[in-house]
Amino acid sequence: MEFTNSHANRTDDIIRLFKDTFTASEGETEGDLIAGLVARMFDSVAPDDIIVFSALSNGTLVGAVIFTRMIYADDERTVFILSPAAVAPQQQGKGIGQALLSHGMKSLRENGVDVALTYGDPKLYSKLGFEHITEDIARAPLPLSYPEGWLGRSLTTRALMPLQGPPTCVEPLKDPAFW
Repeated sequence: MEFTNSHANRTDDIIRLFKDTFTASEGETEGDLIAGLVARMFDSVAPDDIIVFSALSNGTLVGAVIFTRMIYADDERTVFILSPAAVAPQQQGKGIGQALLSHGMKSLRENGVDVALTYGDPKLYSKLGFEHITEDIARAPLPLSYPEGWLGRSLTTRALMPLQGPPTCVEPLKDPAFW
């Protein structure tokens, strides 16, 4: 398994991976929604505000995770949110997603990111050190439909302390459908 931190030459493959993965698990509407989100991220998010990690098996894309910058107006810490993540349906259950996310967390830490957030399955992400957080710790940029899925972790040696100020996420995530 090879992990890469570049997506420049495989954006179409990554979009297709998200479409196929979410269509298989959630249906065609969700597949189209998430593929559209990823396409908008690639088209509109500044390079310093998006980090994409991919997993390749024999040169074939089998997984991808996307982190985008979150800004808390009164906080100097560097914060990124994981959203979305996908592993090809036929490759699920093999530990690829967990290995890819571990690679991503290590890379984020090495590049000075202080806090990682995500919004998803607590059971899945707790394996990677994410814990349920309340909006007292990190306000979400939009109202949460599933507050139990609001998760965070420090990427430093310090505990996760409350993030200060109102949050701002990248434009493509400013859609209530994702929250």
